[in-house]
Amino acid sequence: MNIANKKYDVVIIGSGLGGMVCGTILSKEGKRVCIIEKNEQIGGSLQTFRREGVTFDTGVHYIGGLDKENSLYKIFTYLGIMQRLETVKMDEQGFDVVLFKDDVEEYPYGMGYENFKRILLSKFQEEQTAIETYCNDMKRICNSVPLYNLKAGEPQDMFSFTTGVKQYIEQLTANTKLQNVLAGTNLLYAGTEKTPLYVHALVVNSYIESAYKIKNGGDQIVKLMARIIKENGGEILRKRKVKSIDVENGIAKCVTLCSGEKIDAELFISNIHPARTLELTDTEAIRPVYRNRIKSLENSISTFVLYLILKPNTFPFRNRNYYYFKDDNVWSCVDYKPEDFPVMYAMFEEVPEHQNKFTEAMTVMTYMRFDEVEKWKDTFHTTVEENNRNEEYQEFKTQKAEALLDAMEVKFPNIRSCIQSYYTSSPLSYRDYMGTDDGNMYGIVNDFNDPMKTMISAKTKVPNLLLTGQNLNLHGVLGVTESALVTCSVVLGMEYLLNKISEANA
Repeated sequence: MNIANKKYDVVIIGSGLGGMVCGTILSKEGKRVCIIEKNEQIGGSLQTFRREGVTFDTGVHYIGGLDKENSLYKIFTYLGIMQRLETVKMDEQGFDVVLFKDDVEEYPYGMGYENFKRILLSKFQEEQTAIETYCNDMKRICNSVPLYNLKAGEPQDMFSFTTGVKQYIEQLTANTKLQNVLAGTNLLYAGTEKTPLYVHALVVNSYIESAYKIKNGGDQIVKLMARIIKENGGEILRKRKVKSIDVENGIAKCVTLCSGEKIDAELFISNIHPARTLELTDTEAIRPVYRNRIKSLENSISTFVLYLILKPNTFPFRNRNYYYFKDDNVWSCVDYKPEDFPVMYAMFEEVPEHQNKFTEAMTVMTYMRFDEVEKWKDTFHTTVEENNRNEEYQEFKTQKAEALLDAMEVKFPNIRSCIQSYYTSSPLSYRDYMGTDDGNMYGIVNDFNDPMKTMISAKTKVPNLLLTGQNLNLHGVLGVTESALVTCSVVLGMEYLLNKISEANA
């Protein structure tokens, strides 16, 4: 495609969910949009791949907040994709189930707060006050964040920003098992002792309200948005990598691609990591103290993933996810010792493609730090840039996969006999396909000890260069989508955008 003489209103770097939502909104508002993606496939964490006829999600395995009264449903309706999404509602009696190695009991999360409370009370009959307080606090915190409810304004409950979720849960109840159950899905935000209470509340609440899987892969979300962008005159350039964002007299003028091509625009939005964005700019408008602050921020941990293809009719489809822990300290998992790998895992069943009552495939994720694959950091393997890693790396992944299967057999003793074949990915895979230096899952770590330090504005000192994505507001499908609203509000105004969403759902 010849882009030398084309002029765009908006250039967006990166086709992850944040970039695609921004592109869809601005194209609907009459802007000529160009999205630049370095890989062949768009979507960031919503990318999928197929093996042996089975579709696997790489990052988003289920989505919260898709009932009609929920915020994400309303935003997706405004974007024009909700009615075309193929969704499957998860088991309302236990969409998530928390398991512990030395405990035969299962601890399900019920869908809807009354259901959630009822099921937990059946396991912890003496903890009614703690459970009711927890549910009321989760709803109160979420109601205090206006944008979470598609309203304008600033968050009203700063307590949840300056309090750690671990400390909150420990003060709520002395029952350590209940503490660990309430925090048992913390892989959803890579929870640590630093995690603010509001992150836990906003993430967990959306799933308790309603939890869905996307049938045939979450990439249909970005594919539908891509269609809308193109219908509105926009373009998506794949296999193009940005070399620099060129700034003159404090204003971004164009992006230069590694191919030497230049793309002009009036507005530029970066959907890649803020630190990487700043590396692409060479301007005095962005001061060294800001660059250093962004560069110094800690990133969240990465993952090792096992993709299982199962033999036909061997593993019943349960329509729920499982979170397993070797011990009762769910907060220590990110600080695991390599010799103890894995200390936890999350197991996600892929929705059967043919209304089968048996699971055809599943994805199993566990934490892995980048230092475990550091020796192969100079190798790359994507559809665009291929440098096959050596046999030692393949042996490393096989060892990790077998250790993970050993852990799975504790609760699913027949799992190996159900497996037809498996595939794996490591932090290197996340780095190569998601564009982060260390393959982190959820971007920058939020810290309740200094919440302002890890809050990044959509605006930069270059007035026509904006940021979007999971590092701004909150990660996850809902968090990133709402972060895109914040970015677009710089151009369109937040009240205007919220009115548009409201009108679309009238």
